[in-house]
Amino acid sequence: MFTATPPPRARTRARRLIIIIVLLIAALAVVLVARQTTEPPSSPAATTPPGGAPSPTPTASVDEATALANRSMLTLPPEAALPHELTTATAGPPITVPPPVPIASRVISDGFPATAEGALGWLTDFNETALRGGDPATYLRAYGESALPHAPSPQGSGPLALLTSFRENAGIRPGELKPGLTVTYDVSQGLIKGTADGGRFAVVCTLGQLSFDYQGQTTSIGVGDCEALRRTGAAWRIAPGARAAYAACAWPGSIESVRAGYRPLIRGGAR
Repeated sequence: MFTATPPPRARTRARRLIIIIVLLIAALAVVLVARQTTEPPSSPAATTPPGGAPSPTPTASVDEATALANRSMLTLPPEAALPHELTTATAGPPITVPPPVPIASRVISDGFPATAEGALGWLTDFNETALRGGDPATYLRAYGESALPHAPSPQGSGPLALLTSFRENAGIRPGELKPGLTVTYDVSQGLIKGTADGGRFAVVCTLGQLSFDYQGQTTSIGVGDCEALRRTGAAWRIAPGARAAYAACAWPGSIESVRAGYRPLIRGGAR
């Protein structure tokens, strides 16, 4: 029986794709292990990220916000984040996310309204921007410009741990460009965990596909991220105080994403 042999270039691309998939799974496992072994801090972090605007004084009990941020999310096995069958079940109706108002000189818009949906829209814009390119240096810069003083350290962030682990395993330094490699994060689902302080404090989560394309070969995993945000002036910022409990990572649209409470997003809705 004759067996066709793939051309050398196809074999090389296939090997690279397999390596990337293995690295992604390994990186995701690192993040999930970190989630299970690291409890979110219950008190404000000592570090002060650069570039944050002064925080308004909370008018509600700090414990209310801390309890909301610390409340655990569903824990899923690593394979739940890999591509697999979608479901028609839902965790609720879609969440309509209002559009931002573009503001000159700001890469991440501040033009989202002072609602929980607006907070979710801001986090969506933040994560899609900060994860684009798959560079930890880009994420750290975006985080530093978006966090209020005494916000949790970015080093405890799940997405940052994922990007750092991937780059380390792939032998790519932070800030280094890898020809032929593109990384994107496309949010399609989200959830509003809750609000406090009269709606000026919100914990929201995004769920999207983190896709790595290397010379035409693409692989993706589902990555979730929850952040505690505070409204200050006309903007949402990463809040000082406790880090939000780590998000569930699931393949968007899968039954696991529904079990975790993620709902589809309708983006660009009425303000």
